[in-house]
Amino acid sequence: MKPDRQVFTLEAANALIPRVREICQRQLARRTEIEDRLKQLAKATGQVPSEVTPPSPDDPPPVRAIERELIEKIGTYQEGWGEIERLGAIVKDPRIGLVDFYGQVDGKFVWLCWKYGEAEIAHYHALDEGFSARRPIDAGTKRNLLN
Repeated sequence: MKPDRQVFTLEAANALIPRVREICQRQLARRTEIEDRLKQLAKATGQVPSEVTPPSPDDPPPVRAIERELIEKIGTYQEGWGEIERLGAIVKDPRIGLVDFYGQVDGKFVWLCWKYGEAEIAHYHALDEGFSARRPIDAGTKRNLLN
């Protein structure tokens, strides 16, 4: 069965990695900012929030400011991953910057698998497998990564 998204050659997917890397770097920094603000909110309220809700008029002004900032930062963070999706890739794990592209090896659809920090796509795995099943892309596999 053909995926409902673009199928990439290894070359085409790797050409997008500089842009994907830039987006991931920005997104991971945003995640750190959100985590820092959550810690500030926990310190200000005395409890770790289970969810971020719109500020309540009953909250002290500093707490309302943190909550407003968190809502804005979370929205920006969520929208940021959409940039990668619009490139045709799939964000598999935003916590570590794990991104997959549809590819094809020996007539079978696969995930071309890239993780933030890697220089290029050097692994793939079956569509029904995860990160732990990644296999290296060797010279023989490179020849077979065709659309």
